[in-house]
Amino acid sequence: MKIIIFYASYGGGHLNAAKSIESYINKNYKNLDVELIDCMKYVNPALEKISTAAYIEMTKKMPWAWGKIYKDSQKGPLAHISSKSNQILAIKLLKLLRDKNPDLIISTHPFGSQMSSYLKRKGKITAKIATIMTDFSSHDQWLIGHEYTDYFFVAHEQMKSYLINKNISETKIHATGIPISDRFLINYDRKEILKEFDLKENLKTILFFGGGEFGLGKTRTVEIFENLVRNIENIQIIAISGRNEKMQKHFNEVIERNNKQNFVKVLDYTNKVPELMSISDLVVTKPGGLTTSESLASNLPMVIINPIPGQEEENAKLLEENKIAIWLKKEDNPKEIFENIFNNPEKLQSMSQNACKLAKKHSTENICKIILNDPFWDISKKDHI
Repeated sequence: MKIIIFYASYGGGHLNAAKSIESYINKNYKNLDVELIDCMKYVNPALEKISTAAYIEMTKKMPWAWGKIYKDSQKGPLAHISSKSNQILAIKLLKLLRDKNPDLIISTHPFGSQMSSYLKRKGKITAKIATIMTDFSSHDQWLIGHEYTDYFFVAHEQMKSYLINKNISETKIHATGIPISDRFLINYDRKEILKEFDLKENLKTILFFGGGEFGLGKTRTVEIFENLVRNIENIQIIAISGRNEKMQKHFNEVIERNNKQNFVKVLDYTNKVPELMSISDLVVTKPGGLTTSESLASNLPMVIINPIPGQEEENAKLLEENKIAIWLKKEDNPKEIFENIFNNPEKLQSMSQNACKLAKKHSTENICKIILNDPFWDISKKDHI
């Protein structure tokens, strides 16, 4: 059985979700051939490079413009242009699909779903199509060609209801959550992790994500970080700057200026996020789909900073409505927000309990089982490890 997983490089969540699916299948099934492909890079490398750069620059320097595009692409002329362009690009994708001849196409980005469903509608391919929506709010670009999509996987029940209201058959829709690494299922030894990162056992721990490689909202991020470092007592902070060297430099300057070297650890890129979340009491982050899913799986309350207008602001609203997160807006005083949280242990505990309710720790396993245990495939027990 041949499986292709399509993703696109607009933010890291689509790729990481795809990797989680690939990893689970490879660990738990044999005789299945799984391949990850960046669908946009394949159909038009030049366009992919330009559009990725444009996305980064727009969300970094003109987030309001990205928010307008996100909203306008929901319906109307811009949505029509987007779907038509993907139909044109699908012709290029057809060569790949004829060469690979997949039985199943899994897509973690709407462009992959659109192109595949268009080719299926035209009778060019017969593969089953599964769409994994990687945010906590629905956008109609994911639903184009839904008549030819066999499975939809969404983050929660409200999204499932939205799709049903769009006349998509309930039998196709599964509220499994967004795929995350199975490392979030491990019970880590707290003392060992604290010792590994030279952290103290008797302090509350904040995991602070600094915006990653692109430094979105850099000025506000540094302002919030310094406010936290300067004003909040009896806590320790793990600050992750990612591959953003400037952010790392700013973090270190703040620490030195406030003489808090013993209470703040700055990390660049790390693959120890599951371990770090397991020892944390609160996460400060942008509300991307993947980071949000990982925080929920770790039962972590959230303080949301710098959400990109569009999908991330929708995620932030949902998390606030469910009393899992506090959205720290421009007019808010960070000191008051954090003091309110840490001076009210019951509030922190309540937020953690609410996170647990929305969490989908077994999302990746459930997605794979729903697809591959479908009687259509008749995957025998010898193929399941």
